[in-house]
This record gives sequence, structure tokens and C-alpha cells, in this order.
Amino acid sequence: MIRQFCWSAAALLLLVSTAAAQGAVGSWNGKTMIGAKDSVVATYVLTIAADGKSGTMTFPNHDPIELRVLAMGGDSLVTEAGPYPSVLRPGQTVKSLRNVARVKGNTMTGMFQATYENGDVVKGKTQATRAK
Repeated sequence: MIRQFCWSAAALLLLVSTAAAQGAVGSWNGKTMIGAKDSVVATYVLTIAADGKSGTMTFPNHDPIELRVLAMGGDSLVTEAGPYPSVLRPGQTVKSLRNVARVKGNTMTGMFQATYENGDVVKGKTQATRAK
């Protein structure tokens, strides 16, 4: 009896955490912010594929940037991209961009770190709302 209960509880927990993580799947309208006053430096459309393993990030007037979903579970999403041509620093290359975000309903908030090929590191915040 206890064994059945434990397996049932484990199955329910897995189902709930998978369903919550799948809440990140779809398209999001986002913005990146840096500095003490959270100045918006770029806007983008984030699309997480239905399989939850990949996605794209598209900035206005730029080609889509492929994303790798490193982790998705509960309310959290971790993505990585790069290398790709910098959107904010023409002529430079972003070696890697890592984003850690949490989904709550139709809002996604998080932090990012961009590492450039020259060694510069830029950190900031992200915020997105589900596209309608």
C-alpha cells in the first residue's frame, strides 16, 4: 500500500513539474535591461519549440538566433545561445549568452549573461510576456 502511494505521488509530481515547465513553450515578447535603472537595450521575440529542447530569439531587423534549452523544469527555464554577431556591438561576436528565467502565468522574468569573444561580460535582466 505504501509503495503504491509513493509511486503514485512520484508520478503525480513528475506530471505536475512537466506541465509547469511546458508553460514556457510558445512565443514570448521580451526585452533586455541593463544598468541601475533597468534601461531597455533591446527587444526580441523568444520562441521555445514544442519539444522543449530548442528555440529561437529574434531581434528586430536581425536573423533568428538559435537557442539550446539546457534545462526546463518546474517554473524555470535555462537557455544558451552563441556564438552569433552582436546586436548591440556591431562588428563584435557574442561567444555565449545564457539566460535563466522563471515563468509565472503569462510572464517570464530572469537574468542573462553575455560573454563576448574579447572577454567582456555583460549582465542584465530579461522580462517577457506571452505573445497572443
